[in-house]
Amino acid sequence: MPTRICIVGCGAIGGLYAAHLAQLPEVEVWAYDTSEDQVATINQNGLRITGSVELVGRVQARTDAAAIPPCSIGILATKGTVTEPAIKATAQLFADGVVCSVQNGIGNEEIIAEHVPRVMRGITLPAVQLLEPGVIHLHAPGPTWIGPFEPKPATTEEITGLAVLLNSCGMQTSAMADARGAQWTKLLFNCSTNPLCALTGLTHGQLCEHAPSRRLAGALIEEGRAVANALGITLEDDPAVLIDTAGKTNFNHRPSMLQDVSARRGTEIQTLNGGIVSQATQLGVPAPLNAAIVELILGLEHSWTR
Repeated sequence: MPTRICIVGCGAIGGLYAAHLAQLPEVEVWAYDTSEDQVATINQNGLRITGSVELVGRVQARTDAAAIPPCSIGILATKGTVTEPAIKATAQLFADGVVCSVQNGIGNEEIIAEHVPRVMRGITLPAVQLLEPGVIHLHAPGPTWIGPFEPKPATTEEITGLAVLLNSCGMQTSAMADARGAQWTKLLFNCSTNPLCALTGLTHGQLCEHAPSRRLAGALIEEGRAVANALGITLEDDPAVLIDTAGKTNFNHRPSMLQDVSARRGTEIQTLNGGIVSQATQLGVPAPLNAAIVELILGLEHSWTR
């Protein structure tokens, strides 16, 4: 019997996972999304990936979670702004299963764990963009790390099993006993680039080329690094090196927060820089630059309502 997996939130990142997993004959892929256009297109034409990889995945998508059968694995790929309603709508699918978050920021796993029995931390670095319903452009591939969410951990067998499936379908994935270092590495990467690109309109590469912006990105990293140190978390990689490498290899990439701001959508600032500020406040570690970035992005969002 095939392994049944449901992708919750079948936008850019979720669609990338769904299309790849759909290449495996031993996996039955379902998707839940609230966009009727996205769901209708996926059901009619499949999910098409363009760019660094060219493939089409056949996925069964629904806007009503009640129309999806029980699944042993869930991959939650929504924006952090809708984690709560997304997992509430789909929790019954995973009553005997496990859910892996591959979302940006921190705090999502805590919300998911309120509704399902076992949870994984997931960290993913591909640069993707939803071009139109059912079509996702992969600007650059990137690795995925998965590990247990300690308060309600997935089993070792579940973590390694999902890693095997993802590697088999072309998604480079590492199973880890402790994924917090990888999660905070990506958090600092995102917190130092996403909001600055959103505020300036610069692509990732342009941000790195502009010396004042790159200095500010570095200062944001150091604040976040101090918080991670206070939590006893060892980063998986150096975020500053990752930023500069991506600036060269993926110069024209428009980070997700810049895409959100351009479309006047709500951003994930509260799970990104806001997450750092929340942890810093609890620990008594100063993080004034990250706090200022949160206020600037919230002010920008407020300007759309006037």
